[in-house]
Amino acid sequence: MVTLFCALRRAVLACAAAGALPATHALADEAPVLGPVTVQGHAPAPDEPLSTRSLAAEEIARTINATTAEDTLKYQPAIFARRRHIGDTQAPITTRTSGVGSSARSLIYVDGVLISALIGNNNSTASPRWGMVQPSEIDRIEVRYGPFSAAYPGNSIGAVVEIATGEPAAFEASLASTVEVQSYRQYGTKGTYPAYLGQASIGDRAGELAWRLSFEHLDSRGQPLAFVTATRPARPSAAGTVVTGAYPDLNRTGQPIVVLGAGGIERQQVDNASLALAWTPSPFFEARYRAGLFANQDRAEVQSYLTDAAGRPVYAGALNIGGYAYQVPASAFSNNTYRLDERHWMQALTLSGRPSADLVWRASASLYDYGLDRQRTPTLALPAAAAGGAGTILDLGGTGWRTLDASLTWKGLTGGAHYDQYRLGSDRYATTDWIGGPKGALLAAARGRTETRALYLQDLIALTPALNLTLGARQEAWRASDGFNFQSAPALAVHQPGRRASRTSPKAVLAWTPDADWTLTAAGGMAWRFPTVSELYQAVPQGSQVYVPNPSLAPERAISTELSARRRFAWGETRLTVFTEDVDDALISQTALTPFGSSAFVQNVDRVRSRGAEAEVEARDVLPRLDLAASLTYVDSKIVRDRALPAAEGKRTPQIPRLRWTAVATWRASERLTLTGAIRHSDRVYGTIDNSDRLSHTYMGFEGYLVVDARAVLKLDEHWQAALGVENLGDRSYFLFHPFPQRAVLAELKYDW
Repeated sequence: MVTLFCALRRAVLACAAAGALPATHALADEAPVLGPVTVQGHAPAPDEPLSTRSLAAEEIARTINATTAEDTLKYQPAIFARRRHIGDTQAPITTRTSGVGSSARSLIYVDGVLISALIGNNNSTASPRWGMVQPSEIDRIEVRYGPFSAAYPGNSIGAVVEIATGEPAAFEASLASTVEVQSYRQYGTKGTYPAYLGQASIGDRAGELAWRLSFEHLDSRGQPLAFVTATRPARPSAAGTVVTGAYPDLNRTGQPIVVLGAGGIERQQVDNASLALAWTPSPFFEARYRAGLFANQDRAEVQSYLTDAAGRPVYAGALNIGGYAYQVPASAFSNNTYRLDERHWMQALTLSGRPSADLVWRASASLYDYGLDRQRTPTLALPAAAAGGAGTILDLGGTGWRTLDASLTWKGLTGGAHYDQYRLGSDRYATTDWIGGPKGALLAAARGRTETRALYLQDLIALTPALNLTLGARQEAWRASDGFNFQSAPALAVHQPGRRASRTSPKAVLAWTPDADWTLTAAGGMAWRFPTVSELYQAVPQGSQVYVPNPSLAPERAISTELSARRRFAWGETRLTVFTEDVDDALISQTALTPFGSSAFVQNVDRVRSRGAEAEVEARDVLPRLDLAASLTYVDSKIVRDRALPAAEGKRTPQIPRLRWTAVATWRASERLTLTGAIRHSDRVYGTIDNSDRLSHTYMGFEGYLVVDARAVLKLDEHWQAALGVENLGDRSYFLFHPFPQRAVLAELKYDW
């Protein structure tokens, strides 16, 4: 297999170097061409050559407990959306060769508008803005793997997700309500955590104008997102106030710890609203406008397991636990108590036209703005801090991004231009009242900006009626500027030097369709992923998490190849894909343990090598009315060279499972009743590049899981529909750094006009 991979790499990249002229979108009535789907809600060409996975609205409603948009991806091959509870705003996706800490290695679009937050490369502030689209709006989803289209930036190394929402053809409206209750038990935390979701949408078409207005309100309580732990001292001691209630355990590196309590127990109230307009004055021109509002009020509490001799909860101080002395700082619990208020806006305008059968043009602009984003955290010890007092305010106001895109397609030749700008504004202030007090002195600040300008060209060459070669290249000029870091104690104020880089990324895909049943493809592409503004400059702590930026980070370069065979049958289709990825100067995000929290940092790793295979099958009527869909992905991903930490060489790449698979069985019991059972499995992963986190079933560990879900949908009449679902039917307890949800039962009721 290695020889095959090497031959493929040489052949495809030689074609790319020789032709090196980039591409874009395929038209549904032409031979397949690289690029995103046409975003006006239409399906892609049925013989799309690359490794893609399509998901239609009907399949989502029938088979998936999709309370939020990211849920729709949960059974896609090699894709995992890290949603820790309903309402979680930190839900990045994984891909074949990228983990949850690599959010900048995937791209997610809604009607061609980017909702990936490329301000960072992490699983917190840089998570996609899923609230800008509701599951009920989604008409179709396309997942594309690998950086094989010049129409996308280097962030497509992992995958591209295109979400199309469609347009109302006539008056339509719907109301839906969902109730979910999770039962959770871990250490000293036991309880039920409910969530309530209400959704409404209305739309219509009046001649040339189609519109849709959607709204949802969520009120949820989640299980703890963190546990407060302390490392056990080497020697026993009688010092400190004796307290009881702690749980002995081991941390992910095998050190003895005590678990003092739970933190980040969130109650969220989220409002999402979106407006979509489509104006089609003629068959040759269309204008689309989309606006979205995301408003979040998050209140996080803690639970201490510690009690003194009088039975009162204890949160900090010089304590004696089980004969060992601990100095527990106020921040141990206080950092997991916070009030987060967010109000974000998105706007996008897209113009497109088709003056003739051979000529298509498209131009779009989008803006995402953190209108309000403030997190308040106490600095005093609990329980006194519950009434107010000194604290900090983290303000991300002014953070956001804007994009401009234009493309022109003539027959099989596409050219395009792209511009983006990402702004970081992260200021941390002191306050005399963390609950509602005004900003005081500036304690820390991190600011900066990145910009990318790109040109691409891509050409589809029909070598024979059955054999197509697509050659493309993308030229990108990247700049980082206005970097500034400040802290009051110890005093520091640094204006970071500007950075510039220019890179070219060739692409090539050879697709052979000998008949209507078979499609064979060979693809190769180079992609450059430039450091994000947060990786370069973000140094402001957020709660118990400390960020360590590096303004000297180099861009990472990926060379990816893929061989794929797709076979269509009367009953469905199968796909087998083998793929490779070699990344130089890989930008790997990691989290290191600190005594009462963690620190996150990104580093360049000299070379990472991934080799893998993926199989997928979709089968209809395996038995009467029984449909099956399954996928299996195997990846051998290793760190080949790391001069900064030689101990990491030969180790598995962090957060990338070796084996994962999904299986979904749907029984159409009658015209009105559908029953679905699904399984998701992943083996364990590591969180560190030297794989020193040898234990997985512990807080901050990354363990494997096998989760079973179920769903029943009953269509009561032409208007009413009810559904009952279970998530994690087997009540599996597992950690992916954070504790993940245990068994949850949900009920849905929907009315369509």
